[in-house]
Amino acid sequence: MSTIPAAFAGLVDDAAVFPPGNAPLDEAVRAHREHRAAPYADLVGPLVVGDAHLPDLARIVRDERAVPGASEGQVRHGLSVIVVVSGGAGALQPAVHRARELELRGVEIALRDSATGELTHNARRITTAVDQLVATGDLDDETPVSVEMPRLYDAGPTPDWLSALDEIAASDHRLKLRTGGLEADAFPSPTELATSVAAALDRELPFKCTAGLHHALRHVDATSGLTHHGFLNVLLATRASLDGASVADVAAVLEETDADALLAGTDEAGLAGARRWFRSFGSCSVLDPLHDLHALGLVQP
Repeated sequence: MSTIPAAFAGLVDDAAVFPPGNAPLDEAVRAHREHRAAPYADLVGPLVVGDAHLPDLARIVRDERAVPGASEGQVRHGLSVIVVVSGGAGALQPAVHRARELELRGVEIALRDSATGELTHNARRITTAVDQLVATGDLDDETPVSVEMPRLYDAGPTPDWLSALDEIAASDHRLKLRTGGLEADAFPSPTELATSVAAALDRELPFKCTAGLHHALRHVDATSGLTHHGFLNVLLATRASLDGASVADVAAVLEETDADALLAGTDEAGLAGARRWFRSFGSCSVLDPLHDLHALGLVQP
């Protein structure tokens, strides 16, 4: 029986192979199988891998199927993955083709930045490449495609940035927001993140987050000394933005470090409504978010 409320179902994409976890691929697959068989399985989304991992990942899956006496339950009919494409629009087709032996549950690609006003053009190249893959039957039209926009760095969105976002929204894709990394500069400020969330919601554009959201609440990491956003802050900031809060007020929700203050007046229906737009976040640890949800009383142990 699942211990995960609907408001948190599929919230954590398993990005164990990415920094700072950097798990070896075979260990990541084994741990992902265990997560998917645990009572908290409903919390866990697909395994997130880079397109460079795909040949080795296909080999691992083939080796699993070849084990003498392996049951269908053990093999689980393949492996659900989200593939992060490392190149531009032209790299989409090779990545999708290499994922044929896997259960492709999502594709992520970064929109290349441009100092000459070409973001909209670059976004259109991605949407056209996806349309072609769907037309040839290589990609299911229900497979989410998440496009990572260039960071704003508190400069405010340019018309070209907004136009590129319009292109992504018009194609029913998703937005990918970078929320951290290994250096301080990789973490957007609360105002920058609040601005991006508001821009997504204005266009009815679902989004996911990547990097830095290892814990529920905003905090200072004891090892690196870096201030991390909290995934619960992002979820409740999304709810506040949906309710008409200003960017400044949404940023204040992202800055909150007190759990009681953050959760005041929150109900499961409100969280579930926000999840319609904040779909998931990638984390190199599945258990850290789970333990935080336990500690806050939002998920049963």
